[in-house]
Amino acid sequence: MGTVRSDVVPEAAEEAAVEPGTGRSYGTFGELLQGVLPETDRHFMVTFPLARWSTATLRYSALSTGIEVWPPHKEKARRIAELALAAAGRTGGGGVLELHSDLPEGKGMASSSADLVATVRAVGAAVGTTFSPAAIEALLRDIEPSDGVMYDEVVAYYHREVTLRSGLGVLPAMTIVGHDEGGQIDTIRHNRSARPVDERHKEEYGLLLAALCDAVRAHDLPGVGRIATRSAELNALTRPRPALRELRNICEATGGLGVVCAHSGTVLGVLIAADDPDHDTKVRAALAACRRLPGTTTVLRSLGVGENWIPEADETATRASRSAGTDHFWGT
Repeated sequence: MGTVRSDVVPEAAEEAAVEPGTGRSYGTFGELLQGVLPETDRHFMVTFPLARWSTATLRYSALSTGIEVWPPHKEKARRIAELALAAAGRTGGGGVLELHSDLPEGKGMASSSADLVATVRAVGAAVGTTFSPAAIEALLRDIEPSDGVMYDEVVAYYHREVTLRSGLGVLPAMTIVGHDEGGQIDTIRHNRSARPVDERHKEEYGLLLAALCDAVRAHDLPGVGRIATRSAELNALTRPRPALRELRNICEATGGLGVVCAHSGTVLGVLIAADDPDHDTKVRAALAACRRLPGTTTVLRSLGVGENWIPEADETATRASRSAGTDHFWGT
């Protein structure tokens, strides 16, 4: 890890420093669909953007050497900050990078991807440049597989290749009565140990992807819910999902749209349209039923039409404070 040079006098260091740059990225609640396509054998996902964010702040100085990161275990963020600075032509500087996140780690909520995208954006803000989604992808490929959280819409995404397949648009907001089965999943280790997908299921994944693309573009939330449920069922064929059957029953009993899951994580959730006339009644019923299961339960919201997908710092803090103790898995 780099350190700030001690041979720079305070006046010079102050002149070399610039205003802190801040970047943000939303996370996801698992994926609406994830699988392997026939013929090409390409692994893909369809993102499910969540109204929860990672925020990165870089205090850059041309007279610093290397990047210090906080929390210290965010080593991947430090590495991508150095790559982004080099891409911006700032090979000789460094500074202090701080990350704050509403997203728990190891749950399948794109916490790592959000950290990295937020970091690249913070570097851009600190040095006066902008990184396009394609430029962010190029940097991420040198670090790890990624969700498509650099795009401000639902996307079909080749996560192992860190490459966009297609943008699908923005869905109306949904409430997620989320249930965490517990523990943590290392996404990279999970991908390496994943069982092969047979040809019959690859064909089904291809059909599901085509249907989901149509459903997202048409704002067909019942269709989205049915496909998400089927994707969760297929996921359970290769790794145990103890809560899935119960969540399907809860969804049916409460009139939810379907069940969504983190395919390489620990969370599942019942989907309810935010504009459902019986929204509050359905959410309360699903929440009460989920709380009877082992694990932790919370209520979250997907990002929807007409929302600011990259909120300002004060807006992010306000939303986090309003939800403290009720919307975080580690607080319920």
